[in-house]
Amino acid sequence: QVQLVESGGGLVQAGDSLRLSCAASGRSISSYGMGWFRQAPGKEREFVALISWSGGRERYADSVKGRFTISRANAKNTVYLQMNSLKAEDTAAYYCAASGFGTGSLSPGDYAYWGQGTQVTVSS
Repeated sequence: QVQLVESGGGLVQAGDSLRLSCAASGRSISSYGMGWFRQAPGKEREFVALISWSGGRERYADSVKGRFTISRANAKNTVYLQMNSLKAEDTAAYYCAASGFGTGSLSPGDYAYWGQGTQVTVSS
């Protein structure tokens, strides 16, 4: 079992930056593809970013490309999401997830483990 705990969310103004962290415990995530998803009130959960087990492959949603960066530190069993130039439409609960597919996946259904989420609110 893998337990995931997100942190780093908060209330910021448009244009600000935040760095989310996802700390894993229970077992090493070094072989897992990792993803970040988000869900705004009244909307479905959507893909934000993924990173492969080695960090060699990254993918981003078009809406965050060029502004967000996903990274991982396997030695720390932690994944990060650096979010720059935040916009009001980035407001959502952000979830970290671990997939048995080492390359990661855009589909939430391919992720076996999920964190409880951290709220990001961007005021305009």
